[in-house]
Amino acid sequence: MADDINAILHRPTCTVLELGKVLGLSKNATYAAVRRCDFASIRVEGRILVLTAPLRRMLGVEQQEATAALSPARPSVESSGSRGRR
Repeated sequence: MADDINAILHRPTCTVLELGKVLGLSKNATYAAVRRCDFASIRVEGRILVLTAPLRRMLGVEQQEATAALSPARPSVESSGSRGRR
């Protein structure tokens, strides 16, 4: 399930039903939140699409990814080989 949510959040847009899945909201509650402009959305040929970049910021997903990317990498372990010995 976490992989599904991660996949949804990393697309440019998602459907209202997918938004509800991410947030754990019912269909009616999710549509009501979109109508109240709680989430950035666009209408394309009658379909409502929710923009995921603002949603990721709202959920703090980008901050978590940035923190993980900035954390120092573990030092690599080099094989001892013939260092210093002949």
